[in-house]
Amino acid sequence: MNTMKVLLALDKFKGSLSATAAAQALSVGLTAHPGTSGVECRFLPLADGGDGSVQAALAAGFAPLPMHVSGPSGAPAIATIAFNGTAAVIEVATTSGLQMLPPGNPAPLSSSSNGFGQAIKGTLGHGPTQLVLALGGSATTDGGAGMLSALGMRFFDAAGQGFVPAGGTLKDISYIDASGLVPLAGIDLVAANDVQNPLLGQDGAAAVYGPQKGATAQDVQLLEAGLAHLVQKLDEAGWPASTCARAPGAGSAGGLGFAAMLLGARMVSGADFFLDLLDFETALQGCDLVITGEGKLDEQTLSGKLPVVVARRAAPVPVIAVVGHNALGVDSLPENRISAIHSLSSMTALDSSRDPELSEALLTELGKQISATLTPHKDSIHS
Repeated sequence: MNTMKVLLALDKFKGSLSATAAAQALSVGLTAHPGTSGVECRFLPLADGGDGSVQAALAAGFAPLPMHVSGPSGAPAIATIAFNGTAAVIEVATTSGLQMLPPGNPAPLSSSSNGFGQAIKGTLGHGPTQLVLALGGSATTDGGAGMLSALGMRFFDAAGQGFVPAGGTLKDISYIDASGLVPLAGIDLVAANDVQNPLLGQDGAAAVYGPQKGATAQDVQLLEAGLAHLVQKLDEAGWPASTCARAPGAGSAGGLGFAAMLLGARMVSGADFFLDLLDFETALQGCDLVITGEGKLDEQTLSGKLPVVVARRAAPVPVIAVVGHNALGVDSLPENRISAIHSLSSMTALDSSRDPELSEALLTELGKQISATLTPHKDSIHS
């Protein structure tokens, strides 16, 4: 039997498994079925710029760089940066993320992105030439003011007192002094995200994402007014804030996309960028099949999220998707080069999205089913 080489290029299954853990569970099943001694699994854990981006970079050979930061509520935390000597991947999710707050206790008005800025500043001391800002999983809607504070921008109230603004106190900014901002010249700033929202308005950071972070309708109004006030004060200080606020992606991560663009960052599709960063093409070489996937397949997936991008980039190698839940209700996406879709939710009445052990068991069983279907027909995969 010829060896079938399968590339497992999965994103995380949010809430239950990392990309690496999901691939490992699937590979156990793929190689466990009778007669599958000819199956060889190759791992490439992936990310699209959200939480899990650092883990994916570490799995691809980046080194961990621990960093002391203040979490979204100000509590001390240790975040991990992924660094390969030139490029560093820094996540919002693990420096100023919603996952860092106690369950059921969001802080939509008082949380800050200061820890994300602290991680950026700390990483600069290691001499990177590229900073990859993974904008996903934010707890805050502070327009990136906390991040900018950590990087040396100073905010003052009407009494002349300096303070670090949070979403609920953006309205208190009287003037801004950016003379102490850390120099970023010569560093390629990349903001990776998968949303196109502007900073302000009905499609903006507060209106669309504020409620997901615990904001009430009244909170959303306060946050929106605060973000507009921040833009005005930055304009007055000589920054192109109004222009950046209108740009697609400015509303990502509670406005961190906006702040990143102010600093000169280029906004990129998270999925495509991470496939390049993690060298997808090299991992793909010699493979007969790609299995990709994520926690949920839905309409957003069709707008360029990871499984669709993987399928496009894998051509002409066949692609199967394995997901936690398939909200599209179809068993294939031929127009997107995905020949079959398998979901964990179709295998159980239980909720696997918060149950790592159940997710692992289902993925292993799914691996067995896929292996039994495909292995005898290796030659047909190329047809």
